[in-house]
Amino acid sequence: MGEAERGQGIITPMFEIVFLGTSASAPSARRGLSAQIVKHDEFRFLIDCGEGTQRQILQSGLGFKHLNHILVTHGHLDHILGLAGLLSTFMRWETIDELNIYSGRWALDRIHDLLYGVVLRGAQPPLKLQMHEILPGVFFEADDFTITAFPVHHRGSECLGFKFEEKSHRPFLPENAEELGVPPGPQRRDLVNGKVITLADGRRVRPDEVLGPLKPGVRFVHVGDAGRTEDLVEACRQADALVIESTYLESEAEMARQFSHLTVKQAAELAVEAGVRQLILTHISRRYREKDVLSEAQALFSNVSVARDFDVYQIKQSFDVLEAASSPARLRRERPY
Repeated sequence: MGEAERGQGIITPMFEIVFLGTSASAPSARRGLSAQIVKHDEFRFLIDCGEGTQRQILQSGLGFKHLNHILVTHGHLDHILGLAGLLSTFMRWETIDELNIYSGRWALDRIHDLLYGVVLRGAQPPLKLQMHEILPGVFFEADDFTITAFPVHHRGSECLGFKFEEKSHRPFLPENAEELGVPPGPQRRDLVNGKVITLADGRRVRPDEVLGPLKPGVRFVHVGDAGRTEDLVEACRQADALVIESTYLESEAEMARQFSHLTVKQAAELAVEAGVRQLILTHISRRYREKDVLSEAQALFSNVSVARDFDVYQIKQSFDVLEAASSPARLRRERPY
């Protein structure tokens, strides 16, 4: 959807997330290991790559096109082992020309050992393979969005969270354009891009005449494994959607602390404190029923979902009314269980 359609309270999807694996630590019969793809126009970002991720990608129907960027939250094996199979497939199929892997130093060292020591063993990959060490702050910038990394506490693993954020913009006001006689098409696009246009009758129209006040962009936050939430509040503040692990129920809070994971209650409390609009829980222990996870979260935060493998969510924002939608924007559930 283009800028010229962002008017009069229209709710527009900026990012889309496809869950490929939603289980904690080990796969279950219905849940694969941690992996999600975030989509924006032609961009595809794979977040984490647990064992079996390439099969999940194929089963989801997404395929490997444009899958040039992999963001790794941390270097624990249930989040990186799938990289070996993925690279092996890329080497045989020559699906892409370049692969960029972004993470902290500790994770990149383990990934380097896995890929160069096990998969390649002295051979050179037939694609440009680049590993980017990232520190807290903006590490990826496109024309209309940025990705920021922030630190997450999880068993000394240099874990990172990621914030996808649309750049602030002035929404196009189609009613103003109609009044001024600006026809649909390239001239409206020029106005959105800040150019003065001349109409067929010689009148000049300035961008200020058809653009509204500056609006903040869509904000989407992804937190992988985490052992505490007090240092995540500001990173998650006013996010349109927060994806976060919720491995344990509160009844096993001591075990959660022991293994540096979150309870469902902690995730919901974070959503309330940070003022997020939609909460999506993942990294679910196979010991729990989904309805129990959902019930614990809904006791504190109403606009919440428990992600399943192959669920697709659109991350949206209303440009006039910023309160959360009445129900989560889940698009598809492949397995009705």
